[in-house]
Amino acid sequence: MKIKSIQAGKLGTTEFDTAAFGDKVLFRTLKDAADMYASNRRQGTVKTKTRSEIAYSRKKLWKQKHTGRARSGDRKNPVWRGGGTIFGPLPRDWSYAMPLKARRVALRTALCGKFQDGEVVVMEAPKLAKPSAKSVRSLLAALENPRRVTFVLAAANENFLKSARNFPGVTVCTAQDLNAMHVMEATLIVAEEAALKTVANRVQKTKRGVA
Repeated sequence: MKIKSIQAGKLGTTEFDTAAFGDKVLFRTLKDAADMYASNRRQGTVKTKTRSEIAYSRKKLWKQKHTGRARSGDRKNPVWRGGGTIFGPLPRDWSYAMPLKARRVALRTALCGKFQDGEVVVMEAPKLAKPSAKSVRSLLAALENPRRVTFVLAAANENFLKSARNFPGVTVCTAQDLNAMHVMEATLIVAEEAALKTVANRVQKTKRGVA
């Protein structure tokens, strides 16, 4: 099918075989993948103090009987303001993993949706001798400044990464590191043709590997 391409700062079209990415978007699989990646991002560092961790005296506030008041223990009692928390949140690991094949299917179907919506652009990555934000700014301007864009490179390119990392809404990753969340979060996928072919090979694999 014909998809957008950008070369020398000019938008055009090019032919690309999208058969490897299928023709149907599996929304349930995408939702499962989105839940997993969002859960894996959680830091899990929230913490409340139990009554044993509160820095108050353990002395009984008044005697048990003959005061006319309700019985009370120490100042750390959870029913008192400033006391401990009952069953409060504690640090935990929220991460989990979908099966490898399911992650590959999620990536494949996410890209299928992007191809159908015309939100994939094939680019010829600029050859940078050193980091140059100006080059990336020109590239984004030629793409009409999308709100969120994911650049997919065939191989790691430190100069391009350093040039693009400070632009808001811009993500840079390699074809081997691309996942369904990168695709779903972007309004535009800008990839090298070699990178798209690498991703196409990844999503068709059935043996164990990186997903």
